[in-house]
Amino acid sequence: MKEYTVYHNPRCSKSRCAIQHLEEVNADFEVVEYLNDSPDASKLKEILGMLGISAFELIRKGEADFKENFKGKELSEDQWIDAMVQYPKLIERPIIVKDGKAIIARPLERIEELG
Repeated sequence: MKEYTVYHNPRCSKSRCAIQHLEEVNADFEVVEYLNDSPDASKLKEILGMLGISAFELIRKGEADFKENFKGKELSEDQWIDAMVQYPKLIERPIIVKDGKAIIARPLERIEELG
């Protein structure tokens, strides 16, 4: 098993920078391109628990999918999770997981919090 798991969108500059950083420090990591290999509700709940945030806090509010389908709506935690399963572009990135802890690597220096 790899030391880090990176939930990555190759089109995102912050996500690419996180990958580059891990490569530069010779970290052992696996990449999950979550737009192609989307986490299910159970995995999202697990990630949210590691992040210590609510589902709504993981939502990218600037995404067209959010603006068109969810802006101004009051949804439950499970409904927000279901929204991210259905529209994975809504998931903030990059998420990096190590040893049962997770961070959103914005800014990049947050990776150091994982040790």
